[in-house]
Amino acid sequence: MEKLPQGLAQALLPWYDAHGRDLPWRRDPTPYRVWVSEIMLQQTRIEAARGYFERFMAALPTVEALAAAEEQTVLKLWEGLGYYSRARNLHRAAGVIVERYGGALPADEKALRALPGIGDYTAGAVASIAFDLAAPAVDGNVLRICARLTCCPDSIGDGKVKTAFREALREQYPPQRCGAFTSALMELGETVCLPGTPDCGACPLAAMCAAHRTGRETDWPVMPEKAPRRVQPKTVFILEYRDRIALAKRPDRGLLAGLWELPNVEGELDEAAALCQADVWGCAPEALIPCGRAEHIFTHLEWHMAGWRVRCGAAPERFVWTTAAERATGYPVPSAFRAYMKQL
Repeated sequence: MEKLPQGLAQALLPWYDAHGRDLPWRRDPTPYRVWVSEIMLQQTRIEAARGYFERFMAALPTVEALAAAEEQTVLKLWEGLGYYSRARNLHRAAGVIVERYGGALPADEKALRALPGIGDYTAGAVASIAFDLAAPAVDGNVLRICARLTCCPDSIGDGKVKTAFREALREQYPPQRCGAFTSALMELGETVCLPGTPDCGACPLAAMCAAHRTGRETDWPVMPEKAPRRVQPKTVFILEYRDRIALAKRPDRGLLAGLWELPNVEGELDEAAALCQADVWGCAPEALIPCGRAEHIFTHLEWHMAGWRVRCGAAPERFVWTTAAERATGYPVPSAFRAYMKQL
């Protein structure tokens, strides 16, 4: 692997000072705000996370407030962001921070990495942006930049490649501007050095970039092979009893653990089978109408769903029968069911 060119910070920081976006977590980069924002931004676009971040901060403005909150409150604030283990780990880590560090995040990369839900990337982001430490935050965006700068022949999915680039970047962190350098690398990957065709004409590192010099920018990075996602057919039920809708709680472990969902079963049921299923649940079905198809894509799995709306003559206790007001405040339902929840 070729070495990263020297002088990255000197070339990148003036560009960042002029072009860095005004984002809510950048305006007041306290350790807590940086941490929450970085957890939210894992697997989530900036524009999608912005509103969630501001609502989360308004409801839980401190580590102590987060630690004291009920898990269901945290999950409700997270509703729709997906990857809910992030929210649970955030909540767990807040408890550790209050108990072990008196409510202040530790200003140490290793100690940050030991907290629930914090890996190398998030530890580097918090340590550099919040505490101005020379701690690289290397995600897919930064790996793409480094791979193009060096024409790296190895897959960026290789852990050794990530480690090598992390340590090479660590040597280039400028004193007193570590956080700005981390943010500048993020900004470059998110707005200029894009997947597919990068905007090399706007890049402050173009003169240093081996891929640009050879005119082969789109040949890098070398990506790992992706396994095909498994397709899982499901039937989703909107069970109505008077002015209430049935919800069920998912298991405490596994996919979407501990969240609430519309009742559903594996496989795609036709009308007769759907009526039979509602009857087996004890709902005394009186009428049934189709309510459309929907798909939801997880990282390694796709749900292909068919929906049925059932008017019920009974409300079995196996479900929680909720009003619209209760669903709005107390029951976090994942976005996988959004197409059907919109029909309520």
